[in-house]
Amino acid sequence: MLAIVGGTGLYELPGLEIQRRISGATPFGEPSGEILQGRFGHNEVLFLARHGSGHKLLPHEVNYRANVFALKQAGATLLLGFSAVGSLALEVKPGDMAMPEQYFDWTRGNRQRTFFGGGVAAHVSTAQPVSAALVDAVQAAAQRAGHAVHRGLTYACVEGPRLGTQAESHFLRQAGCHLVGMTNVPEVFLAREAQMAYATVGLVTDYDCWLDDPTQHVSVSGIFALYGQTLGKAAQLLDALLGQPLPTPEPAIRTALSSAMLTPDTAMSSEQRAWLDVLRR
Repeated sequence: MLAIVGGTGLYELPGLEIQRRISGATPFGEPSGEILQGRFGHNEVLFLARHGSGHKLLPHEVNYRANVFALKQAGATLLLGFSAVGSLALEVKPGDMAMPEQYFDWTRGNRQRTFFGGGVAAHVSTAQPVSAALVDAVQAAAQRAGHAVHRGLTYACVEGPRLGTQAESHFLRQAGCHLVGMTNVPEVFLAREAQMAYATVGLVTDYDCWLDDPTQHVSVSGIFALYGQTLGKAAQLLDALLGQPLPTPEPAIRTALSSAMLTPDTAMSSEQRAWLDVLRR
């Protein structure tokens, strides 16, 4: 099943025939809000607003562990996120859609970034953190909808909530990053720990602040002015994606924990084994 995580401006999923509303705490706390389960096109889908109803949560306040765990517990094996992103590359223009396939973690440790610890040890490989099968499917859907999607990009995740300095923007460009945002880490890595195929569609709103022209620098008002137009493209992409069968997650992703666990099940408590069983599904 596909889980869709809506970012800034995407707080509901028009066209979703809601069949069930899922709420309640997880072993890792409360998710951002209720999960909507229903049908969209030919597929059963889960939807969760990353920042909560009314955009109440800043990026570092989102309980990413609870969100990913709740979606996995509800049956998701694929997770597609939508996020507002800034561009660090001239060819990736505001108004475009872009799909990163690598990540650079520039957050500052204010986020719970793993399910493991506290007596359960594991080290999951994230050399290739994104599902190529899911990216391929989204790119094909965008083409059917008449839109282009940049891919093969690197996303730098910054802590926020402030917008970055020009020096930081130049540093991230020099580090080989093409996009900058505040929410995909640790979401992408938690998805791999949960053995879920992950990809994100970045809706490009600005050039961050690396250009010399100050009128091109990112601002909240500027983000929302363009973001609404780009959301229309995203809706058409989703219609095309969900109108056909979804891809099968790669076997290596669906078995990521088989070679990552260090702590034997016999050394865990019943509560630890219970949440680990959900991640292993």
